[in-house]
Amino acid sequence: MREFSLPALYEVPSDGNLTDLVRRNAAQHPDVAVMGRKVAGAWTDVTAARFLTEVRDAAKGLIAAGVQPGDRVALMSRTRYEWVQLDFAIWSAGAITVPVYETSSAEQVQWILGDSGAVAVLVESDAHAATVEAVRHALPSLQHVWQIDDGAVDELRAGGAEVTDATVDERSSRARADDPATIVYTSGTTGRPKGCVLTHRSFFAECGNIVERLKPLFRTGECSVLLFLPAAHVFGRLVEVSSVMAPIKIGCVPDIKHLTDELAAFRPTLILGVPRVFEKVYNSARAKAQADGKGKIFDRAANTAIAYSRALGTPQGPSAGLRIKHKVFDRLVFSKLRAVLGGRGEYAISGGAPLGERLGHFYRGIGFTVLEGYGLTESCAATAFNPWDRQKIGTVGQPLPGSVVRIADDGEVLLHGEHLFSGYWNNETATADALADGWFHTGDIGTLDEDGYLAITGRKKEIIVTAGGKNVAPAVIEDRIRAHALVAECMVVGDGRPFIGALITLDEEFLARWAEESGKPVGSTALSLRDDPELLAEIQRAVDDGNAAVSKAESVRKFRVLPAQLTEEAGHITPSLKLKRAVVAKDFADEIEAIYRG
Repeated sequence: MREFSLPALYEVPSDGNLTDLVRRNAAQHPDVAVMGRKVAGAWTDVTAARFLTEVRDAAKGLIAAGVQPGDRVALMSRTRYEWVQLDFAIWSAGAITVPVYETSSAEQVQWILGDSGAVAVLVESDAHAATVEAVRHALPSLQHVWQIDDGAVDELRAGGAEVTDATVDERSSRARADDPATIVYTSGTTGRPKGCVLTHRSFFAECGNIVERLKPLFRTGECSVLLFLPAAHVFGRLVEVSSVMAPIKIGCVPDIKHLTDELAAFRPTLILGVPRVFEKVYNSARAKAQADGKGKIFDRAANTAIAYSRALGTPQGPSAGLRIKHKVFDRLVFSKLRAVLGGRGEYAISGGAPLGERLGHFYRGIGFTVLEGYGLTESCAATAFNPWDRQKIGTVGQPLPGSVVRIADDGEVLLHGEHLFSGYWNNETATADALADGWFHTGDIGTLDEDGYLAITGRKKEIIVTAGGKNVAPAVIEDRIRAHALVAECMVVGDGRPFIGALITLDEEFLARWAEESGKPVGSTALSLRDDPELLAEIQRAVDDGNAAVSKAESVRKFRVLPAQLTEEAGHITPSLKLKRAVVAKDFADEIEAIYRG
């Protein structure tokens, strides 16, 4: 058994709650822009003083409508300015926010609103309102449905016109650090979602220590962050609360289809994303270079960036020759890549899945360091992350200051600290199981090195045991295969089978490019190309790259390309892009059998 801890850098106020941050910002930094808001297609600043007013106006409407301290109010919307405003307004009314993914089905909405006992829900669109209406008969506690696109904020402002600032401030001060701030439902990869109760203390301990440890990334009046992750996800909430705590300016993007345009317009100094975003930027840049006849130059530049980053971790550092090559490619390639990411940023924080060592070195080598972290809903997002000044690529970093990471005898990662959830809503049995012996049992398998840097190697429940008795953690090889531009998803199979296989889906964007460059018929799809020899050879190269990271017994011997993408609508992935392995295995049982046939 091994454990590692770091002393806390931030002291949680025992008599405060998260609404204190909004009032403090308005008092100390009234004219500093703390939010960016899209108005008529252009980004405009919202000052700390203005944000407090808008939060209070919405809170007044909630209070006037009868929302009481401790009531649960659901929020179902894409990531947008109103999400942050209404989240703090719910807290300012003394209530508890229950986020709902905007992609949730009627059944999921019914479960979350019903289990939490929500008295009100703020939805974004007509479609969301229709989803709630379809299950409202089964939600006896639900009294109000407001729609953002139908003037919900104005309606709340008008409805609360008679409520005073003093009343809101009194309500805002009701909650203490150990009171619930939010109930965030897990993505339900193995069953019905469970409601994680995160307190105001959880967020203070989490965000306070992150802001302190990453101070250069959170300079008030200088730094900014663009939030394009789902605000309903705990990682999105980490971005929201940390930005308000610092404070730094935060902008919200509801649709990532035009993310590069938004990065260029907003020009954030900090980006928080998932590995797929950083993979897409790399793959898109490489594909563009190849289309322009500059593929060899790009690959030489990428190899130089990786070599340069690796050399930074050695006592002697990069050689003179490598420095010269790096300087040349910085002018030709790296500066253009940084411009795609907004042009001002030097750092990003990545979580949700492993980034991969090669990609980590590539980004650090181009002058845009991606700090990898790790966490769960139950740990209020990050429970470990790489410090800006002591990064170890290939790990998810050291424990959050003030917390402890322990590796159990069976390799499971255990956690302890103020940032942890207080339990599962209405589920004492699951709470007792998860928090046995005072430690949160993550279900993840990992290792700690001598400096306390954590590496995650797999999930206990996802360990595959082959017919030969070999234990295989699928995450390592899946992530390597998925790094290929043509691969959208990869799911390793082989439990009880003679060897390891894989189900692979194709990335539609890059498939179209590859098909055109390879002279395939116009309009070719995954279905029409899944047995194409050239395509299979390209996917085999991705599999070979993945196999290079594992032993022969763990390597993928055969794979099947699926005819379509895995989607949330089909129930194959969660809103946070995690695979529902049991569902995929059931729906594609014939494809799995085909791997082992003959």
